[in-house]
This record gives sequence, structure tokens and C-alpha cells, in this order.
Amino acid sequence: MERNLRVFSVRAAVLIALIVFIFQAWSFSQDKVAQIDELMKLYQEYEGFNGTVLVAESGKVIFKKGYGMANVEWNILHKPDTKFRLGSVTKQFTSMLIMQLVNEGKISLEGKLSDYLPYYRKDTGGKVTVHHLLVHSSGIPSYTNKPNFFQDISRDRYGVEEFVKKHCSDDFEFEPGEKFSYNNSGYFLLGAIIEEITGKPYEEALKERIFDPLGMTSTGYDHHDTIMPHRATGYNLTLDGFENAPYLDMSLPYAAGSLYSTVEDLYIWDRALYTEKLLPNKWIEVMFQPHIKAFGGHYAYGWSITERKITGSEDKKRHISHGGGINGFNTLIDRQVTDQHLVVLLNSAPGASLGNMSKGILDIIYGQTPKKPIQSIADVLYQTVLKKDVKTAVAQYDDMKDKRPKDYNFRPTELIKLGNHLLNKMKDVDGAIEILNLNAKAHPKFAYTYVSLAEAYMKKDKKNMAIKNYAKALELNPGNTMILDMLNKAAEEE
Repeated sequence: MERNLRVFSVRAAVLIALIVFIFQAWSFSQDKVAQIDELMKLYQEYEGFNGTVLVAESGKVIFKKGYGMANVEWNILHKPDTKFRLGSVTKQFTSMLIMQLVNEGKISLEGKLSDYLPYYRKDTGGKVTVHHLLVHSSGIPSYTNKPNFFQDISRDRYGVEEFVKKHCSDDFEFEPGEKFSYNNSGYFLLGAIIEEITGKPYEEALKERIFDPLGMTSTGYDHHDTIMPHRATGYNLTLDGFENAPYLDMSLPYAAGSLYSTVEDLYIWDRALYTEKLLPNKWIEVMFQPHIKAFGGHYAYGWSITERKITGSEDKKRHISHGGGINGFNTLIDRQVTDQHLVVLLNSAPGASLGNMSKGILDIIYGQTPKKPIQSIADVLYQTVLKKDVKTAVAQYDDMKDKRPKDYNFRPTELIKLGNHLLNKMKDVDGAIEILNLNAKAHPKFAYTYVSLAEAYMKKDKKNMAIKNYAKALELNPGNTMILDMLNKAAEEE
């Protein structure tokens, strides 16, 4: 009897200890959930995040939630099953299709563009490889960098071959393989290659080879005219609030940016990438190999690769990630593959810093205190402009930056946002010039300040000042064909 009591006591103690451990682990997990929710609410308040988030720790979902409105006009809330346009997150699916065809021996990474697209010009297509297209080193100009793309091209529907010939076949900006230059034309061409090799439309190949096998039932090619349940409306977030984003024909982003998905489906995608469900490991390793320096790290096939330090530690963790931006949306999938953590952020009002959000969420997962967002200085100054004038707002900026530099967000894009709002919404050209000159003084090395300032001077009909500022922008961002074209156009009108 005494022995049985001792055994019972030991088992009871073990059980109690196990219950305590489970409760502590659960409490810690719940604390992380509460912290993530608090952080996201701050990003919603201060940066206008309007979307959904999913967080997985060690492969298990610990948090998913929507913030803001999927449709502002009907007061429909975002939920985890809301469908968003992905923008350039599409590229990783295009690269997977290409690698599947490589695995099947139907494509070679060193094969030439003109080998697979018989209608492509031979003089340049014979120099560009599939590898060049995958890592943005083809030298072919990106169609989205054309100065007239959004104004004159983006609303028109094109067939794939027609668009390739008209907008993805220009002369080289540099010799193939010479350097990295982010390029939507390259991924459009990869989509065209997929169609030529498979004999099927790009979207059909995606469905058959990726979405159906994985059960990604809420992912596909977005068509404007299709009735789609739970589709998010895309917005621009201005200083006056939301406005509907401009129309974009989805035949144009194509294999570079036309997919839609949900945070839940992207979690399925993430888990599949740790397996051989879609591709043998030897080719997965090639796909995720850091091929070329880019974005402070390296670019693989449709993914950015970085080694990041964890806050409060010298440890480095491998991140495989990619963002996307398209009219009315910005997105991010951030895979911390060392520990199989995942952050997915889908936003239907571009402007919020998704990279900072993801870093803050991962800090929470590692038990660190995240850096929290702070209020935009543009929002504060805009209220001063409305109540008083631009001159008072300029004085306020200098005073606040001197006395409260950590209380507000003074990044260079803030005053550009205010300056462009004054220029385009309020038609206050002089006020815009004053604000943008203030930004040039505060951030003299930020090229896009001078682009906006040049545009303001063009509206003021001061073409000599516009040329001067375009030239300054080009000096700070050499090789930018969009700025160069703007400079040449201003010079022609002088």
C-alpha cells in the first residue's frame, strides 16, 4: 500500500508539473498573440494598414486576423479569407512553374529566350537566358518603367504575344548578366515561355500544377470582370482618407503580378515549400540559391534572400521573402526558414511599411520588444495647412524635428506625400514647391524628392528649374530610365 501511494504521488507530481508547463506555454503563446494584435492596431492607426495578417510559429498558425475594411463603401470588414491582389508575390509562382519545366527537361536555365519564343527578336533574344529573366539581369527594359505606362498603356487589354512584341522587346539597357535591375518584363516573358512550352494559358498551368495539387482554392489569376466572393477593393490612402485605386487591366501584370490569394492559402504555399510536393529538393535548392546581389542581400528565383539579426542577439536567421505592389494593394510573404516562422501581410491601401510590421512580429515571436510605429509628420502638418497655411506648417516641421525627433515619422516620403497632395489634390503649386524644397533640405540625398519638385516646377511653367531637379534626381539615381525620359521631355519643351 505504501509503495502504491509513493508511485501515485510521483505520477501526480509529474502530471501537475506537465499541466503547469502546458499552462505556462499557453500563457506565453497567448501573450504573443496579444502583443501582435496590439502592434497591428498601432499600424492600422498610424500607417493606415488595411488588410489581413497571418503568423505561424515553427510551422503552426498562432495568429490570423483582419484589420479595416475590405470594402469601405459597404463597411465590409477584412477577414482571413479576404482575397487580395498579390502584385509581385506572383513572381514566386512563375518561378516554380519554370523550375517544374526545368525538372521535366523541357526548359534549360541556360536556354535562350529566342529558343522558346520563336516570335521574339533574335538579336537580343539570343543573348538572354532563362536564368537572366529569373534574377532580373536580362538588360531588357521593364515596361512598368516607361513614363507613359500608367497614363497611356495600363488600361488597355493585350494578348501575350502582342504585348511581348510591343512592350517587352526594346533594346538592352545593359548587357545580359551584367547586373541586377528589377524587371517586370522579364517575368512577363517567363509567363510567355510557360505558355509556349505547356501549350496552355499561364493561369491554367498554375491551377493544374500548383493550386489544385496543394488545395489552394482561394488563389488564382485575377480578372476584373469575374464575380469573386470575398474580393478586397483596392484603395489609395491619401491625407483625406481612402479613395478608389485607378483601374489596371490585369492582362498587363500577367506572370509578373496578376494573381490573387488569401493569407490562409499563402500559409499552405509556405508549408509546401518545405516538402517535395511540387519540386524535388535538388531543384528547390537551386530555386532558393542566392544568385545575385540585390536589396541588401541576394535575389534567387522569384525570392529575396537575406540573413537578418534578431533584435537583442547576434544570431542571424535566413529569410526568404518577397513583397508586391499593384494599384490599390501592397503585400508581403516573409519566411524565416531557419525556425520555420512565417508572416503574411496583405494590404488593400498601399503605404504601410509591411517590412517593419513583419520585423516587429518576429521580434515578438523571439521574446523581444518590437519597435512600434509612430505618427506620420505629414498627417500633423496637413492639419496645420488646413487650419492655417503652408508657412506655419514649415515652421512647425522644423520645431518638431528639433524638439521631438522620435515622436513622429520624419522619413523622406512623408513630405513628398504632403507636397504631392498639395500639388495634385489642392492645386496649390506654390505650397507644394515650398514643402518639397523643405524635404530637399532635410533629405538632400533622396532622389524622388527632386522628381516631385521637378513636376511641381513644370506645373509652375518653370522648365529650367524642372530640368535642374530632374538632373539632380538622375545624378542620385543614375541609370533610372524613367527619370531620364522625364528629363529629356522637359528639355524638349524648354
